[in-house]
Amino acid sequence: MSRPPLLILLALAATPLLAAEHTHHGKPLEQRAPIHLTMEEKAHIHQEMRLFLSSTQKIVAAAAANDTKGVAAAARAAGMAAAHEVPAKLRGKLPMQFKKLGHATHVAFDDLARDADSLGDANHALRQLGQVMENCVSCHAVFRIETAKR
Repeated sequence: MSRPPLLILLALAATPLLAAEHTHHGKPLEQRAPIHLTMEEKAHIHQEMRLFLSSTQKIVAAAAANDTKGVAAAARAAGMAAAHEVPAKLRGKLPMQFKKLGHATHVAFDDLARDADSLGDANHALRQLGQVMENCVSCHAVFRIETAKR
């Protein structure tokens, strides 16, 4: 899997840290950039995140059993074929860094599936999964999803 580590750095550097509503001893409690969405849009994004999390759990379980076919199947489930169509209105609200991380994550799951099938090495798959999860950690460190208060 060849994913440029620069992608994570760009996401962090290009997203300004915003002033938080609350502070603790003068330090903001929340510095992640908000993405303002409707409840439906938030549900769409959370569906993608649950797919990534579920696939990750299945990959770990299959790798622990040295079942590289199971690893490949679980990874493929979160690849580009599983990427849900993002409605145009939602797509317009998402920061470019967020979209790039999501796309890179789907591609990385496809790479993991391909390598698990061809190499048959569960440890290699786990190393790749660690790299894939860097995208998840980066995205959660930079962004937060907020919905309108009613």
